[in-house]
Amino acid sequence: MNASVAPDPMLPQPWRVQAVRRETADVVSLDLVPLAGAPMPFKPGQFNMLYAFGIGEVPVSLSGDPADASRFVHTVRAVGAVSGAIAAATPGTVLGLRGPFGSAWPVAAAAGHDILIIAGGLGLAPLRPAIYHVLANSERFGRIAVLYGSRGPAELLFHDELARWRGRLDMEVEITVDHADPSWHGRVGVVPGLIDKVAFDPKNTVALVCGPEVMIRFTVAGLRAAGVADDHVHVSMERNMKCAVGLCGHCQFGPDFVCKDGAVLAYDRIAARLAAREI
Repeated sequence: MNASVAPDPMLPQPWRVQAVRRETADVVSLDLVPLAGAPMPFKPGQFNMLYAFGIGEVPVSLSGDPADASRFVHTVRAVGAVSGAIAAATPGTVLGLRGPFGSAWPVAAAAGHDILIIAGGLGLAPLRPAIYHVLANSERFGRIAVLYGSRGPAELLFHDELARWRGRLDMEVEITVDHADPSWHGRVGVVPGLIDKVAFDPKNTVALVCGPEVMIRFTVAGLRAAGVADDHVHVSMERNMKCAVGLCGHCQFGPDFVCKDGAVLAYDRIAARLAAREI
């Protein structure tokens, strides 16, 4: 790939799996490098379309460090034929890739604010690039907090990084699980219940939220109750994306196309639509 010429956005480029890391029983992280040229820069919150040759393609958020220009990192859960084939890839496997696409977490605009990064389940993966950016520039922010939860201890992602983040002095990390097992000695409960466990100034806070839509709804309700304004809450709406360029219409969400106008959207822009069952 010639780094100076943007590829056709509808034409997958060949990328090789350089490394595979098992995160949970059904989730892996893949390091991808192009067969020619160099990875294109990306912004935290953007996604790529990954193509398993002969099977199909799916959108997958970038989960690596945006400051690392040597590779793309994707964290994938095996839930269907395409994602299952991608998650089963081994080092040396060639996948097709289109992107990066979509909007970004507003990390630059959040400078000077307290920042809450709130994730449920696999939602930590799309937020991880924002965490990397915020921690690399922590002096530009006020209080920094990561709130994260999963169904159980076995579903928690990025164990080593969570431990490192919890050991830092410039951020707070709170973790919960819906259901504990004998190995778990932490909090038990849902993610919105963590909001009152950390200190922040609600009038000067930006919140980034990613997870299942039901978790997003209750998390936003908790943020509202704490005094955070809707226009300071940003959510990732990763639903029904197929083409990534607003052509096919599968991901139309009212006047927006999630792939092109999102997937990261300000909550005040979509609040009324989220409340409508028909959309």
